[in-house]
Amino acid sequence: MTRKTAGLHLGVALTGAGWHPGAWRAAHARPAELLTAQYWADLVRKAESGLLDFVTFEDRFTVFDRGVPDDSTDLVAGQLDSVLVASRVAPLTRHIGLIPTAVVTHTEPFHLSKAIATLDYVSGGRAGVRLRVSGDPREAALFGRRRVDDQHAGELLDEAADYATALGLLWDSWEDDAEIRDNTTGRFIDRDKLHYADFAGEFFSVRGPSITPRPPQGRPPIAALAHSGRAHRFVGASADLGFITPDDENTAAAIVADITGDRHDDAPVRLVVDLAVTIGDTDADAHRRADELNSLSAQPYSSDAEIVVGSASTVADRIAQWASLDGIDGVRLRPAALPDDLTAITRSVVPILQGRGLFRKSYAESTLRGRLGLSRPANLFTERVSAS
Repeated sequence: MTRKTAGLHLGVALTGAGWHPGAWRAAHARPAELLTAQYWADLVRKAESGLLDFVTFEDRFTVFDRGVPDDSTDLVAGQLDSVLVASRVAPLTRHIGLIPTAVVTHTEPFHLSKAIATLDYVSGGRAGVRLRVSGDPREAALFGRRRVDDQHAGELLDEAADYATALGLLWDSWEDDAEIRDNTTGRFIDRDKLHYADFAGEFFSVRGPSITPRPPQGRPPIAALAHSGRAHRFVGASADLGFITPDDENTAAAIVADITGDRHDDAPVRLVVDLAVTIGDTDADAHRRADELNSLSAQPYSSDAEIVVGSASTVADRIAQWASLDGIDGVRLRPAALPDDLTAITRSVVPILQGRGLFRKSYAESTLRGRLGLSRPANLFTERVSAS
């Protein structure tokens, strides 16, 4: 793979008390505040102080998540809806991108489209959405309308691809100038500039139009986590931002080829590598922290992403290594324990990257699409009219 020197994209994945299952017991953890808006606002503002491109919020329908204990003898905790968390945090921040997670296997595209459009308005064009599928029968049982254990992952991803298409049609169902707001005539909307989505797929159909005007970004970026070939192809065909978990440079090259080879248009897809990080003042201190977290949990710490335990310099080295590879646009960090590892990212890792000329020293772009180098897309319906 060829090397590059362009600035990298850097985000952070937020979940519970952190990604380590023992994080909620750590000295500076705030487990009693996980269901408060203040907790999440504090984390996102800390991330923004480090000039990060975006934060993502994990979400699922089962009760327990990473960073929250999973046995009956420990603290019992649920989690807040990630879209609502992002909407609450949006007015308290000014620059950072906000990407909540939506489990598309059990939610309706119409409702998600208006929720993310609303988030885009509230945030001034900083919204995105991560689409997640669920083959967990426990989650399906909460709804009682389908048996996902009978469905293959490929089928769930095919449904997610239809979901992404429907989102785009719903966001575009209002032309940008559909609102007239003419006091003289009493007309608020030009009805000729509202369009039916009229999406009919194998898994669902959506009539539309949306009840929310077209978002400020046109279409907020769609993100997805991809571990396998089928998921890689989903990212290539349907996403603007892909989170990937390669083992080494060779697998990274294969993943990039798998994803970009299925791109059907000229729009780029941004690919960032996920890293799970435990950070200390020195490498030895980081390993001490990791051992301490391990001692606080009955569950061994494992991750689908590479685990990096080390000083801020060690973590910055690994970030730079990944971001230097052709086709890799940046890194999303998963802090082992919150707020400690997030604080280390913003106060120590980011300055090192800035000192090497790899990361910004101020925010410039006003929208998440702009920060990711993605242009504002033309409206699908006006394009059809122009072509006819």
